[in-house]
Amino acid sequence: MESIKKFAKWLLDIGEGNVGGDNDGDAIIEIPEDLLINDVSDPIQKRAILSHKNEVVHDINDHLLALFPGEEKEYLSSDSICQTEQTLDPFQESLYSTENLNALKISGLHNHRLVLKFGVPVMLLRNIDQKNDLCNGTRLQITFLGKRVIEAEVISGENIGSRVFIPRINMIPSDKKNPFSISTQTISLSVCFAMTINKSQGQSLSRVGLYLKDPVFTHSQLYVALSRVKTRDGVKILIFDDEGKPTNQTANIVYKEIFGNL
Repeated sequence: MESIKKFAKWLLDIGEGNVGGDNDGDAIIEIPEDLLINDVSDPIQKRAILSHKNEVVHDINDHLLALFPGEEKEYLSSDSICQTEQTLDPFQESLYSTENLNALKISGLHNHRLVLKFGVPVMLLRNIDQKNDLCNGTRLQITFLGKRVIEAEVISGENIGSRVFIPRINMIPSDKKNPFSISTQTISLSVCFAMTINKSQGQSLSRVGLYLKDPVFTHSQLYVALSRVKTRDGVKILIFDDEGKPTNQTANIVYKEIFGNL
């Protein structure tokens, strides 16, 4: 109980910007030695790996998927331009060919090629059945890989242990960066050995490995990551400095004016 109280007090001090002296903004703090992973080869505890950037999370997931035993199964999305009243001229049709559409990276969706294996943890990217807690951010574990449907077991939320089926669905993503609407038929899952800190909000985990290739960049991001677990033993942190060497210091960003009206 004493250990839990000390860990909770330390988390609150991080969230309120009181670690390393009183500060309002970006402050460098020291992480206790027992929470650090001092070598890249040290094993990160199971359950979830957190990082603050999508590209870092994708790299971790791709690497761990390659190491995961079992046969790969590939799922490809079917992408096309939505039918509208405005027709495309031949030049536009060549510019927005199927190959080019497949190469687009759309926010909230996995890339054109999704590779899965039996037993791999995945995350839902869309609300499918909110009544049964199949929502954006729900984590599952693959139990069967079919041609048109995937069976998985829920491993987060209120329905842990439930078996569900995830089909291909048609979607029109609302990505304002594209000058046209794209229709895609895809399985709305992504590999989830690792996830972003923001995506982990609201989830309680038993063990977390926090990977900071570079410092956090938004208010209370460090606090959110560390507070996913209830005990000090549940978190391990790997931090790199500007030269790519492990360190025990990192940024803690807290803007105290946010607390002014609470």
